[in-house]
Amino acid sequence: MEWAMSLLLNNPSVLKKAHGEIEKYVGHDRRVEESDMCNLPYLDCIIKETMRMLPPGPLLPHESSKGCMVGGYHVPKGTMLLVNVWAIHNDPNIWGDPKKFRPERFEGLEGYRDGFKLMPFGFGRRGCPGEDMGMRLVRMALASLIQCFEWERTGESEVDMSEGTEGINMSKAISLVAICHPRPTMLNLLSQL
Repeated sequence: MEWAMSLLLNNPSVLKKAHGEIEKYVGHDRRVEESDMCNLPYLDCIIKETMRMLPPGPLLPHESSKGCMVGGYHVPKGTMLLVNVWAIHNDPNIWGDPKKFRPERFEGLEGYRDGFKLMPFGFGRRGCPGEDMGMRLVRMALASLIQCFEWERTGESEVDMSEGTEGINMSKAISLVAICHPRPTMLNLLSQL
């Protein structure tokens, strides 16, 4: 969520487009609901692009179930392997201009993944069991924040996108601080909460 909001604040045209999509399909007479998510494909693109650029777990541990050869190296059975998801998601040979936040690259993509190019939660039998729940929560929370509030940066400069070095998750080095105001069209609805 923090990464997605940081990217949106640094890319106001994307934030405006996401708000326009929510306004078109949900309106401002009610809050966004889970049943609306199928009508918000651009919101999904934003989340996928955020996960591509900044996967929650940049290194995925696996263990070889049998001996094999990988890139000319023998990998014995039982070897701990780390899949560098961050490197795959930011590889210019796979993704054109990987440092640029472009949610449009996922428009028209069927399903969540793009083969083994996008795998922020791992893949196969060892994929994260909480992926579906996590994605639902992120969709609902991000859609609600975009629908109900107008967002702006605290200063003239862009939000700092430095990555933290602590822990195994991809955290921000400097926490996001932003200004939000209830959208005038949402005041009545928000006052009922």
